Amino acid sequence: MVLVRQKLQRNSLLSLPELKICDSSPFPNPNPNHNPSSVSNIITHQAVVTDFSDLEKLWVIGHGNHGIVYKVRQRSTSAIYALKMVQQEDTNAVSHETEILTCTDSPFTIKCYGIFEPRAGEKAILMEYMDGGTLDTALSSNGPFPEALLVDVAKQVLNGLNYLHAHNIVHLDIKPSNLLISNGMKVKIGDFGVSRIVNDNDTRNYENLGSRGTYAYMSPERLDSQTFGSGYVYAGDVWSLGVSLWELYVGHFPFFEDARTTRPSWMELVMVICYGEFPCLPNKASQEFGSFLKCCLEREPSKRWNVSQLLSHPFIGMEREAISWCV
Repeated sequence: MVLVRQKLQRNSLLSLPELKICDSSPFPNPNPNHNPSSVSNIITHQAVVTDFSDLEKLWVIGHGNHGIVYKVRQRSTSAIYALKMVQQEDTNAVSHETEILTCTDSPFTIKCYGIFEPRAGEKAILMEYMDGGTLDTALSSNGPFPEALLVDVAKQVLNGLNYLHAHNIVHLDIKPSNLLISNGMKVKIGDFGVSRIVNDNDTRNYENLGSRGTYAYMSPERLDSQTFGSGYVYAGDVWSLGVSLWELYVGHFPFFEDARTTRPSWMELVMVICYGEFPCLPNKASQEFGSFLKCCLEREPSKRWNVSQLLSHPFIGMEREAISWCV
């Protein structure tokens, strides 16, 4: 486990070593004035399933924010979908999720095919089914990802984030278990349970978006906005992607060596994410990958690269030989 030797001090940045995953590279500085276009331009899905009774539950495939997700089959067509059942007490909490799902249309985000109310106060969200599970389950089944595969994963997730950010949507919970895959390694962003469509006030104040999400993947400014500021809401998704890719590469949560067997406390996470010394990447890691992670994991959000810049990073453009790796 990473050892943190200094206590958290409000409003003061501790003097600890910089992230040691690569040497500095002469890439451009990020533009903090990223102004996404209006969400009103998003295409609205047309429901392809209109009869809830035509759906047959097969088995549970996961537990998302505020609900249980089932694999289901449409009896009349044999088409397969994922169905998220939301309990009555959580129906108000998923209003943001349903709003986003029904107004997004990208090959890099999960599609929604219908929203139902089977019983009073209950909601069911019918979504695209991804037969490969999640990046988290793929990591558990196959072990650490090779760099060649991470290039493709990173590019697809960045394209998804680029679409969302361009339409004023911040995901707020990017992590391996929320990145869904097909057996052909097509990657899509899913689970918008804590996501938000932001406005000008939100882009200036992170606190307007709430604190929901997964602490281990939260950026420093989400954990300590007094020190790191709160005016870069889209930058948090970039940080979460960087942590996720590092985890997929080494096979465990990267900031704690024993994270697979011991869950760190909230204070331990705050200390290491905001103020601690990051571990080094394995020697086999390429300079391009190390540089890419450094651009994602810049603690100061104003200096962190945005999605558009990362799509032009040399790591994303690296050409690799074909690899044999299945989900």
